[in-house]
Amino acid sequence: MISLKVGLLGGGSWGTTVASLVARNAPITLWARNPDTVTDINSHHRNRKYLGSAPLPERLRASADIEETVADADVVVMAIPSQNFRPVLEEVKQHIRPWVPVISLTKGLELDTRMRMTQIINDVLPGHPVGVLTGPNLAREIMAGQAAASVVAMTDKVILCELQKLFKSGLFRVYTNDDVIGCELGGVLKNIIAIAVGMGDGQGAGDNTRAALITRGLAEVTRLGVAMGGRPETFAGLAGMGDMIATCTSPQSRNRHVGIELAKGRSMEAIAAEMFMVAEGAKSAPAVMALAQEYGVEMPIAQDVYRVVSGDSTALRAYRGLLRVDPGAEHEPG
Repeated sequence: MISLKVGLLGGGSWGTTVASLVARNAPITLWARNPDTVTDINSHHRNRKYLGSAPLPERLRASADIEETVADADVVVMAIPSQNFRPVLEEVKQHIRPWVPVISLTKGLELDTRMRMTQIINDVLPGHPVGVLTGPNLAREIMAGQAAASVVAMTDKVILCELQKLFKSGLFRVYTNDDVIGCELGGVLKNIIAIAVGMGDGQGAGDNTRAALITRGLAEVTRLGVAMGGRPETFAGLAGMGDMIATCTSPQSRNRHVGIELAKGRSMEAIAAEMFMVAEGAKSAPAVMALAQEYGVEMPIAQDVYRVVSGDSTALRAYRGLLRVDPGAEHEPG
C-alpha cells in the first residue's frame, strides 16, 4: 500500500471506478452528494445507481462531508461534471492543505469561460500541482476486470511518477505524459465527434461511414488541440485516438447514445431529461465552437453537431450535409 491519503470528489460511475482502483493502492475517501450513494458504498460496497451490482473494495470509504474527504488528503481527485466543477472546488478550497496535487477526471469545458478543468483548478487553487487522468476508459468494463489503459498528465515529473503508482492497478495500465493541455483537450473534444458518429449510426450508416467520421473527426480535434498548445503526437495516443475510438463505438458511450437519439428526431432537452449521467459533448459544444472561432480552426463535423444539439438543425440534415461536402487534400482543413 502507498502511504498517500486520497480524497476523491464525485460519486458517479467513473469517479467510483477510479476510487475502487486507487483503494487497492492507498487509503481513499470518496465524497458523494447523494446520501443514498454514501450509504450504499459504506454498507453494501456497491454503487448500484451507477455501477449496478459490481462489488467495490471494502476499504473504499464514502462520505457526504467535503471537509472530512479532503482535510487530510495528500492527493485530491475531481470527478465532478464540468458545469458543477468550480462550485465544488470552491468548497474544497476551504479545507485542502497547501500544495496538495489536484487531479481532474472530467472531460468537459466550463461553458461561460471556455476553461479546461485544470485551468479552473489553477484559478481557484493557485500553487497546487494540477494534472489529468484520461483515456479510453469505460467504467463498467474496468469494474468487470477487463484490461484498459489510461494516461496521467502533469508537468511535475516527480509527482507524476507517484501518481502513476497510485492509479495503476492490475489490468489497468497507466502511462505518463507531460502534455496536460493535449491530454485534457483530447478527452473533451472527442465527445462531440462521438455524437456525430451516433447520429450516423442512428440513421443506419455503415462501418465505412463510421470510420470516415472518426478519422476526419480526429483531424478536427487535433487541429484545435495543437492550436491551443497541445502536441500533435498526444492526439495519436490514448488521450486522443484511443479515447475517441472507445467513445465513438461503444454501446456504453453516453455521447454516442445522444447522437443515436438525435437521429430519431428527438430534442436535446428530451434526451437530457432521461439521462441521469452527463453527456459532456452536448454541454461543451458551444464552448468548443467558440474556441474554434477564436483560434481560427475549421471544424465542420463539430459545427454540424453544435447546430443539431442547439436545435438549429436536424441529424438528418447534418448527415446529408456531410455527404455533400467537397473533399480537398486529406491533410488540409475540411
